[in-house]
Amino acid sequence: MPELPDIELYLAVLRPRVVGKRLTRLRVSSPFVLRTFEPPVEALHGQCVQRVERIGKRVVFAFSDDLYLVIHLMIAGRFRWVDKPGAKPPGKVGLASFEFEHGTLLLVESSPKKRASIHVLRGINDLKAQDRGGIDVLTCTLDQFAQRLRAENHTLKRSLTDPRLFDGIGNAYSDEILHAARLSPVRLTSKLSDDEIARLFEATRATLTTWTDRLRAQFAARFPGPGDVTAFRPDFAVHGKFGQPCPVCGTLVQRIRYAENETNYCPRCQTDGKLLADRSLSRLLKDDWPESIDEWEAGS
Repeated sequence: MPELPDIELYLAVLRPRVVGKRLTRLRVSSPFVLRTFEPPVEALHGQCVQRVERIGKRVVFAFSDDLYLVIHLMIAGRFRWVDKPGAKPPGKVGLASFEFEHGTLLLVESSPKKRASIHVLRGINDLKAQDRGGIDVLTCTLDQFAQRLRAENHTLKRSLTDPRLFDGIGNAYSDEILHAARLSPVRLTSKLSDDEIARLFEATRATLTTWTDRLRAQFAARFPGPGDVTAFRPDFAVHGKFGQPCPVCGTLVQRIRYAENETNYCPRCQTDGKLLADRSLSRLLKDDWPESIDEWEAGS
């Protein structure tokens, strides 16, 4: 799922292309992507884009007449830009096309589950209803961050990725943040000291800011393709790096697998050498599951 740095990248490349430009036509090619019927998509035709912003992980196009177009990319949704007016959505992956006089913005999704969504809304109250309530970690204070973190007693991984608590953080960047903060993903928020919360706060801001700036610089001259917006980047420290050496200490990155996701972490940097139980593997090994990274390496 595109997260805050990815969404900020999209905002940076979309604004010079569509703000101040007139949407001539919105063509919906998938029956599942459009989640609203009033106002109709035709209400946007001929309207000028005034702003492009975000609400959490949602991209918002603001038009005149208090109209809003809200796009949630979910896991596999991506944008493409074509310097051709009237370009059609491509084949099976095409969901919708947003036609302008100078080019076309395409919404595509490679997953067969088609989770991406489009909402056409009228009025600021309907727009606010799209907000899950998470605070912006790049603008909040340390006290606000700590208050949200301690509002409920959950693991750090769960709290950081909860859109009701924090804005725009998902599976990939939570792994990178926790590694930078040297904190275990399963550490309970109620057990954190003030110093640890301050460390997490700084790591969160630094990680998201660094990657936002890096992506904007990388795609300053071109629109990112669908494969350029990804949860797996070569320069990540731990996310998607299971079995590879930690860039800080050289210990092999470990993982916890669950459902469709996995959490990656460094046992030396984050868990004092302790191996966290992987549900599938530890259940298979039972008493043979090593308790520490030293025991794991000794048996390798």
